Amino acid sequence: MAKVAFLGLGVMGGPMAGHLAKKGHEVTVYNRTAAKAEAWVQANGGARADTPREAARDAEIVFACVGNDEDLRGITLGEDGAFAGMKRGAIFVDHTTASAEVARELAAEAAERGIGFVDAPVSGGQAGAENGVLTVMCGGDAAAYAKVEDAIGAYARACRLMGPAGSGQLTKMVNQICIAGLVQGLSEGVHFAKRAGLDVEAVLDVISKGAAGSWQMENRGRTMNEGRFDFGFAVDWMRKDLGILLDEARRNGASLPVSALVDQFYAEVQRMGGNRWDTSSLIARLER
Repeated sequence: MAKVAFLGLGVMGGPMAGHLAKKGHEVTVYNRTAAKAEAWVQANGGARADTPREAARDAEIVFACVGNDEDLRGITLGEDGAFAGMKRGAIFVDHTTASAEVARELAAEAAERGIGFVDAPVSGGQAGAENGVLTVMCGGDAAAYAKVEDAIGAYARACRLMGPAGSGQLTKMVNQICIAGLVQGLSEGVHFAKRAGLDVEAVLDVISKGAAGSWQMENRGRTMNEGRFDFGFAVDWMRKDLGILLDEARRNGASLPVSALVDQFYAEVQRMGGNRWDTSSLIARLER
């Protein structure tokens, strides 16, 4: 068992840190809103710190799950950042979905300080975090990854090193590209079935057993049909992720016409007031 820190206790980070505590790790947490960190300690034990630097002091592994590139820089760099408190040989594991560019930037900064850095975005959503069954895509040095793989296993059912720094973030971009097109296709299929007068639940039940089946169909098809979008991965977060991957595509020359189109469809959902709706709410713009 390790002495660890966890920075960021949102809908993903809070449960992930909780699984580390349940596995017996000694966990110190930091959250921008101190009351949330205090509530986590009351529920899970461990300790709370007032700054990322304080939380990271003496930790063997420092985990983070925050909002975006700037949030990540905010908790790692500067006088009160985690890097300033970490001892040589410690490893920073970033679960934020961020850019590959910031992963490479922070990996280089960490290396200068004698710290390991692993970019490790996750897939599986809030339910995956709560149930400890996330998929984790990692980038970084193989030796650093080997030191943190077992700890990540506290909340992951799959974890793999994909390559050097930034490779985890690039793999997460592939994940989001595939999801975006799939959810749009499922939305159109459910919408078509309703307009055709079919029993949508019966349609989903039969086609989910064939080549059209997917996680999204199994977990979101029926709630899309019912117009329920009060759970899961928010539209605002998906637009952030699509923005990151479309920026990366402009740099590497990849052609992503479907992803770019679905990004604009999500912008329409935002204009409908669906910022915090689940990403399956794409169907809502078809049924206005």
